[in-house]
Amino acid sequence: MPRHGMVIDLDRCVGCRACMEACKVENNSPQAIFWMYVFRFEEGEFPDTRISFMPRPCMHCDNAPCVKVCPTGARYKRDDGLVATNADTCIGCRYCAAVCPYGVNYFNWKEPKANYYLNWSAPENAKALAPVTGGAVPPYKNPDLDSKWGKEQRMIAGGGHRQGVIEKCTFCVQRVEKGLKPACVTACPLSALEFGDLDDPASAVSKRRRSDRAFRLREEFGTEPRVHYIGAARAGTGAREIERPRGASA
Repeated sequence: MPRHGMVIDLDRCVGCRACMEACKVENNSPQAIFWMYVFRFEEGEFPDTRISFMPRPCMHCDNAPCVKVCPTGARYKRDDGLVATNADTCIGCRYCAAVCPYGVNYFNWKEPKANYYLNWSAPENAKALAPVTGGAVPPYKNPDLDSKWGKEQRMIAGGGHRQGVIEKCTFCVQRVEKGLKPACVTACPLSALEFGDLDDPASAVSKRRRSDRAFRLREEFGTEPRVHYIGAARAGTGAREIERPRGASA
């Protein structure tokens, strides 16, 4: 069984946010919800300043506090290391959101169809679609996300975006199950993101993780995150956050 993880090279990231776009397209996340988002930081004083960026997905921690506090067992860790939420048993208590030190959980307050960017049935929007799609309406969800995954056949939150359920980055489980990499990794134009088996010493993700400049976020909490970073750890070293994607929490 592979031990999936990710490496993010901050020195390669230019803040294009292609990873954010790819995540939203693949997972059809509702308005103002970003399972993957990129923080922008500034160091120094004008004119001697430096801008840096930090992509942040779910850390898929090996010692995940969100798993420990879930009263129904809806939040669980798969054998391959992915931390997922069983949409069928999530009761929306949001304990996982309260305890997560990375702020990666999102609660669906609204009925999903009511929380998307445009009402495609409105005459003005339908008219705009006609020359582009021939009138076809963009889907509000990915059918691949409606499947049940793993040995226990659990419905992972993300498929269908149910109201009253917590959702977050799943490392694109629907792609991983097919032998593909997460959408954010595939979309990165500079290969700043890498995904694979951390236990395979020959894998690209394992080789990059062995860098002497590798670190993990908030390791002092003992969460053992499976997302590793390479490069300068800007946040917490005098850098100040100057821009945050709408809806993202710190």
